[in-house]
Amino acid sequence: MFDQMERQDMGIVIFDLDGTLIDSAPDIRAAGNTVLARHGAAPMDLAEATGFIGNGASVLVQRMIAARGLADDLHPAMLAEFLELYEDAVHLTTLFPGVLQTLDALAAAGHTLGICTNKPEAPTRAVLHHFGLGDRFGAVFGGDTLTVRKPDPAPLLACHGALGGGPVLYVGDSEVDAATADAARLPFALFTRGYRKAAVETLPHAHAFDDFTALPAIVAAMIQPRSAAAHRTHSAKP
Repeated sequence: MFDQMERQDMGIVIFDLDGTLIDSAPDIRAAGNTVLARHGAAPMDLAEATGFIGNGASVLVQRMIAARGLADDLHPAMLAEFLELYEDAVHLTTLFPGVLQTLDALAAAGHTLGICTNKPEAPTRAVLHHFGLGDRFGAVFGGDTLTVRKPDPAPLLACHGALGGGPVLYVGDSEVDAATADAARLPFALFTRGYRKAAVETLPHAHAFDDFTALPAIVAAMIQPRSAAAHRTHSAKP
């Protein structure tokens, strides 16, 4: 077991949430379909709802409106209705296999963990609490924590800074996550079983994986602990 000093010398792993740690598409679909039904529109199937995920709740509702040919001026009301339902949308959501074991392994290795997602912060914290993960993450940045959201790099950089800076890996599942990491100039690991639409090879990434139990080894290989970096720098001095 790492003592406190060793833990502070390790790296940072920041995760996206929807499509990365959790499969939330069934809950998002259910909330969206409730809103569509209130406005007399046909429901979404799971594939359609999944395709709308990634750019935050406001864009998701815009896509719902466009797909059903509804009036654009319905957006504020439909977004408010969706967000009210979304805050408690946890009952159909599941963790991807291996997530709990992986978070335990990363914490045991001394890594600091964070969340950077386009999901609004209140539903983010609600779903983390639902799975007993609220205390696992030292910083949580949602899509409304700042005035901008991913793929703007600001939320990811702010999350990194809030966790103390230093060696870091961002883990996500989508084009938005890849673009965010690229804009922030931070290394990115792509979880390939999430909500990605583009081919893996078209997205900038340092590593791709489809099994969460493989992630601790990826992190160990990609993140250089601060103590090791400092030792190398010191050793290189004449």
